[in-house]
Amino acid sequence: MIELPKGVKHWPAYFDRTAQENLLQTIRDGVREAPLFTPRMPKTGKEMTVRMTNFGELGWVTDKERGYRYQDTHPQTGMPWPAMPQAFLDLWDALADHRRPPQAALINWYADDAKMGLHQDRDEADLSAPVLSISLGNECLFRVGGIKRTDKTQSFRLCSGDVMMLSDEARLAFHGVDRIYADTSDLLKAGGRINVTLRRVN
Repeated sequence: MIELPKGVKHWPAYFDRTAQENLLQTIRDGVREAPLFTPRMPKTGKEMTVRMTNFGELGWVTDKERGYRYQDTHPQTGMPWPAMPQAFLDLWDALADHRRPPQAALINWYADDAKMGLHQDRDEADLSAPVLSISLGNECLFRVGGIKRTDKTQSFRLCSGDVMMLSDEARLAFHGVDRIYADTSDLLKAGGRINVTLRRVN
């Protein structure tokens, strides 16, 4: 078992199969109200390989014209994001050790050929709050480093039902998803992986 950097916490199989199915249904209910969309990189307008949506009072979005930001409405429907599910609030209360609740739940859907380059989660004003995430569906190879892009990185698998947190020294750690392992879970009938990221913004 690898030793994770300080501030990186991993809870393998935190959610059992029944809990995963319940979370998936919660996400599906929200996606009907706030459909998945394809974000675009600032300046270039290049499409990212993930599709996403958000739950909560704020949602993270990005596009060519305005770049990375949080806003209170869906960029395509113009409607407010669905309310933060109680299951996400309960997880935050159990693990986050922060006095204020999350304001955004970013839902990323990865097809089996998708990936996410190394990046920092630094668009939030409140960096004292951790970033807490849930993995559902196919396994991925997750990579995490230090607070500089050139810092040494290490990789480990995240499986369906796992929970992970970046906090304290690792709150601004560079991290990414190098690959998705197809056919490692049958939770999502069409394959792929869902990652839910809970964040306090303000």
